[in-house]
Amino acid sequence: MKSIVVLISGNGSNLQAIIDACESGIIENAKVTAVLSNKADAFGLERAKQAGIDALHLAASDYSDRADFDQAMAKRIDEYQPDLVILAGFMRILSGEFVRHYQGRMINIHPSLLPKYTGLNTHQRAIDAGDSEHGTSVHFVTEELDGGPVILQAKVPIFAEDTAEEVMGRVQEQEHRIYPLVANWCLQQRAHMDGETAFFDGKPLPAHGYAADD
Repeated sequence: MKSIVVLISGNGSNLQAIIDACESGIIENAKVTAVLSNKADAFGLERAKQAGIDALHLAASDYSDRADFDQAMAKRIDEYQPDLVILAGFMRILSGEFVRHYQGRMINIHPSLLPKYTGLNTHQRAIDAGDSEHGTSVHFVTEELDGGPVILQAKVPIFAEDTAEEVMGRVQEQEHRIYPLVANWCLQQRAHMDGETAFFDGKPLPAHGYAADD
């Protein structure tokens, strides 16, 4: 049984999608062994407890700097010998040492069609730019913020009268579908990273990730 550790800061809806996918077999022969949050009141910790998963909280304020906090996180995470570390709304910039420690076995989901709209407020930024479509990207984590190689994207339409909340709802629906899929690919070694390139079934992926043949 392969081990997944999930890092969160908030509600944990993508965490729930991962937990459900492990239980249903969409993610094969794996389970979430621990959920770690930098926020004590993150609802995702309650999701973990309800599922019988170890729920861990570390407060950054208890550590002298980012490097010390990340070192403490890595120590706790490594107790679970993770095959995959999943960032699911973890709202902290990670130190280079932490990222390198999990290089190639840590993935993130970002609510935009990367490389568009790294950072925050992506839904409103897409609306303000007059985009007709938006979406979400699953990528390997590198030291560049939201800059690791993309594995898979999903697109959603933006309509003329949409609010950011309406677009976010469409995006999250797609996130809950593709994040478990990519997690399974990584655990089955169908998706991997070599250097700065993502590969799927041994073939390098283009900048926007895997696209099924039409």
